Amino acid sequence: MFQHLKMAYRNLHRNRRRSILSALAVSMGLALLMLMAAVLEGEMRGSMQLSIQLVSGHVQVRAASYQEERASLKWEDLVADPERIAAQIKTLPQVQEATPRLIASGILAAGDQSSSVQIIGMDPSSQASAPFVRGLVSGEFLAPDDREGILIGQPLADKLKLRVGDRVELAANTSNGDVDQQTFILRGLYSTRTPAYDENTVLMPLAKAQALTRTENHATLIFILLHDRDQAGAVAAALSTPAYQIVTWQKMNEFILQTEQFANAYMLVLYLIVLAITATVVVNTLVMAVFERTREIGILAAIGMKSRRIMALFLTEAGLLALAGIAFGLVLGWLLCAYFARHGFYIGNVGLSSNFLLGDTIYAYLTWEDTLNLTIVAFAVTVAASLYPALLAARLEPIEALHGK
Repeated sequence: MFQHLKMAYRNLHRNRRRSILSALAVSMGLALLMLMAAVLEGEMRGSMQLSIQLVSGHVQVRAASYQEERASLKWEDLVADPERIAAQIKTLPQVQEATPRLIASGILAAGDQSSSVQIIGMDPSSQASAPFVRGLVSGEFLAPDDREGILIGQPLADKLKLRVGDRVELAANTSNGDVDQQTFILRGLYSTRTPAYDENTVLMPLAKAQALTRTENHATLIFILLHDRDQAGAVAAALSTPAYQIVTWQKMNEFILQTEQFANAYMLVLYLIVLAITATVVVNTLVMAVFERTREIGILAAIGMKSRRIMALFLTEAGLLALAGIAFGLVLGWLLCAYFARHGFYIGNVGLSSNFLLGDTIYAYLTWEDTLNLTIVAFAVTVAASLYPALLAARLEPIEALHGK
């Protein structure tokens, strides 16, 4: 074995430039794959995190008859006495926060411009409101007893040419099927860096939202955040009752989970394509080596070296090229992923729906599992691709090889 390694190393040094370029091709391929995997993982993690923070929470409690697609404001479809229920839920040790939210459809108008919006009545003092507090761009945040103020996203303000302090008209559906319209003052602008959400969402205190929609002492849902999202199933089981729907983040984000599965399958095809291209460079190097060393192979065969040993020699050369390329590729890939984990890829507003929220910047997230899997696959594909030149060398007839044919 040591003799094979020594011979393979010597043979690769015969044409250092070609060997270096071959190893570099493997390095570039692996680094690119690591970056692709990290970006995909970062995209999926970012989308899930945004959805949990802004829309779904880890668990939701809803009325048994509530249907999300209808967004009904009828009292029988809402949670009655939500403050009391939220307080009871907070006593569970797994729960970080539980707060009522009221969700209604409306139209925001300013001058001759208007836009359809989603109105969210929430508790401004709740920990669940932290993403909006952190994202406050200008103005001031809402107070729980504010009866005139609202917050809107920066993209919506830009669209309607609004500034802090402007008065706007907000029309909303009510529990009895009517539409109520009132004048509000724009207290502040926020940005969660999620354009698809920020350009469609209006925030106001829960009490004012209940008064506007005539749903006093009712809420659409109880929004629950946990210390550990893996405890969602246990919390849902503890809260289970025929009177309410208890929905976990997995159920509410099925679309994201399905998209991730599809994306992983699609990316696997891309990974193999990239590896096949890089492996072709190694194959070309070894094929050229076979033709350059035809007489040498013939001599080795003539003095008794068996075909399988000649084949093993070329496979060893391919393995050394793969290992050298992988070593440098891991370093290069890690540096690329570290850079984009810090600075990210700015994508702006890609216009995705609330089922798949995506921030304006995607940050790479490289996992040890992806790194290990890609390393193994890169090595296996490179060595497997070198089987052709190895077989080509092993099948050379000694007499013909000695004559250089």
